[in-house]
Amino acid sequence: MAKYQSTKTFHDLPCAHRQWRHPGHCRFIHGYSRSFTFWFECHELTDQQFVVDFGDLKDLRAWLEHMFDHTMLINSDDPERATFEALHARGVCDLRILPNCGMEGTSKYVHAYADRLLREKTRGRAWVVRVETRENAKNSASYEDLVSLEDDASGAVDHGTSNGRGHS
Repeated sequence: MAKYQSTKTFHDLPCAHRQWRHPGHCRFIHGYSRSFTFWFECHELTDQQFVVDFGDLKDLRAWLEHMFDHTMLINSDDPERATFEALHARGVCDLRILPNCGMEGTSKYVHAYADRLLREKTRGRAWVVRVETRENAKNSASYEDLVSLEDDASGAVDHGTSNGRGHS
């Protein structure tokens, strides 16, 4: 059976994060302007002959902006989590807590959310095959799940109040 693929990239999502387990400088708060590339796949094109109509991805873009635009990302097991939550409560940062805020973990997390969203929008006709998360021109990581239907984006804590998207 034939498969079609298309890609879509969302750029310029500046956020800060830290990898507390890293023995070097990555344990410190630092930021990048992240970008996300999605690989979509289907067996049957739409009536307009698309894998995905990119105009129908506004809610995905809004969720990405909510999660990654001027936000602070930490891992759920960060030993300074209470400190970051206090900073968020004081309005110092817009905190997002993920199972793993690194490029690899973010790719998996975003894949699960986007795949579920796309399967719902297309009634199972199309799905997300792969997500690449790029922190700059030199560094990226990706996640590809051949059984993406079973993925779940739960596990993140959304401390943001803007537009109510995300998980808490």
